[in-house]
Amino acid sequence: MSAASGLAGLWPWRREGARRPVALALQGGGAHGAFTWGVLDELLRRNDLEIAALSGTSAGAMNAIVLAHGLLDGGTEGAREALHRFWHAVSEQMPAGAVRPTRSEDEVPSLHPAAQAMLQWSKLLSPYALNPLNLNPLRKLLSSQIDFERLRASRGPQIFIAATNANTGQLRLFKRQELTVEMALASACLPMLMQAVEIDGEPYWDGGYAANPALLPLVCETDAPDLLILTLNPRVFGALPRTVSQIQHRALEIGFNACFLHELRWLQQLQVLARQGAWRGWGWRRRVAALRVHVIEADEQLAGLPMHTKIIAHRPFMEALRDRGRAHAQVWLASQGEAIGQRSSADLAALLGDGALPMGPLGSPA
Repeated sequence: MSAASGLAGLWPWRREGARRPVALALQGGGAHGAFTWGVLDELLRRNDLEIAALSGTSAGAMNAIVLAHGLLDGGTEGAREALHRFWHAVSEQMPAGAVRPTRSEDEVPSLHPAAQAMLQWSKLLSPYALNPLNLNPLRKLLSSQIDFERLRASRGPQIFIAATNANTGQLRLFKRQELTVEMALASACLPMLMQAVEIDGEPYWDGGYAANPALLPLVCETDAPDLLILTLNPRVFGALPRTVSQIQHRALEIGFNACFLHELRWLQQLQVLARQGAWRGWGWRRRVAALRVHVIEADEQLAGLPMHTKIIAHRPFMEALRDRGRAHAQVWLASQGEAIGQRSSADLAALLGDGALPMGPLGSPA
């Protein structure tokens, strides 16, 4: 990050034409990550924004890694092209005939009965029995599109990729300078469908169990004055589930949201304390107090999509999600985009509801 862009984020005035540095936190959500692709595509079109850091989990990790690698090949336009190329390649991994044809663009896609039957087997047999050779098409896709050695050695946005240690449940964050294809795969490893990914002798599962995504490193280990969170999971899930499958899906959604909400509450409470007189000062306290937070939520845009659509890597469906994400980002930027570099556009206390620490005059959004 340049000195000019850093000053632009720390002072109320900003030099005309200066880019506004921002740290992005990208949630996971399987094929719904194509919605985030659309949001990122629109953000990358804005020449006044500079992506200073990226934190991602699962599909969010894929978006973060692909975006960062694309920046090496043509800046923001290279990043847009890289995301386009990646998600189209993902769509080619879906077996022909696995998705039922839809009669209209608004119809939610569904799996073919044969594909549904195969998915049911995953509830009875572990991936070690169903896939003893541990085949993962995502490995070949990432290896063909991402030069991890070059990414590790190059300069660019800081990267934090989350994975969950399957033996301890602890979060592990992989950073840019150490990233490998195995680490990327670990962040997106769904244990009912894939064998654990071994790294340094330890097995890892999807990062969503421990952080979806990790916010702390963007606050504590970067100097980006603005934090922009891109969510995929709803904060309110809707009607109470009644059937066994509905309850299982809800429990999974709650589990993947719990750590994120915990970190969001931690950030909200820490900001309240940092803005109080006893905590005022320099260093990290000043940074936390001054941090501007923004959230682009996908609640309304993804409302009504059943859980199974997260595994439907079908090109028309994912392109429709991308278009929704792009349109939603345009609306958000038109209404709240100018807040970046100036003030928080998200009220964390309101987002968290009754469980949040009340914000007084010293803790009102910056």
